[in-house]
Amino acid sequence: MGYDKRQATEEFTRWSRSYDRSILQLLLFRPSHRVLIRRIREHYGARPIRVLDIGCGTGVFAERLRAELPAATVWGVDLVAGMLARGAVRWQALAGHVQPVQGDSERLPFAPGSFDVVTCANSFHHYPRQDKAVCEMRRVLKPGGRLMLIDGYRDAPYGWFIYDVCVAGIEGDVHHCSRKRMRSLFAAAGLESITQRVFRGPAPFLLTEAVAPKVSAIPEPHFAVVEAGKRARAG
Repeated sequence: MGYDKRQATEEFTRWSRSYDRSILQLLLFRPSHRVLIRRIREHYGARPIRVLDIGCGTGVFAERLRAELPAATVWGVDLVAGMLARGAVRWQALAGHVQPVQGDSERLPFAPGSFDVVTCANSFHHYPRQDKAVCEMRRVLKPGGRLMLIDGYRDAPYGWFIYDVCVAGIEGDVHHCSRKRMRSLFAAAGLESITQRVFRGPAPFLLTEAVAPKVSAIPEPHFAVVEAGKRARAG
């Protein structure tokens, strides 16, 4: 039986109690957040942008992004109510600039073309339907908007041991994409100018980045969505 959303919800509800104190914050999350913020700054400078962070957890990345790029307005989506609840103090401090939303990566509760940037850091291996998730990420991007996705790099022997043996042994039947597989998911979703970069370290990770077509017909979703400027709820 494959990994499913019920398992993910149960796992992250348990993890929410210690998430902000996890060693992964130091080894993986902080370095990957620095990379994302640097890339966003390189492309957009300090001008106002709308950012959607998928798998936002307790809002650590949103807080860091706002500190570095105060003109950015951020929406954070997470499947797990417990994760969002653990970030309550952070959400309150960031009110007006960051909006947490409980929602599913396969059914993002936003209208097409709502965001300049979509980020997803270190949660993609938990998504049972990764193809659908990438298509949703592309759908909510503005024409010319950027998707930046980071997940563990498992192609080299060390990364394979860390992610396919150790992490999978703890978390269950999660799936870290190979570099080739990630590129194919992006291409199948209609994203363009795909680039990839590996970052080495105790927990190596892969950044895959791409651009939404500037002229494209994006199908309307088969579920209810709202404009990004309004409060959103899961469909």
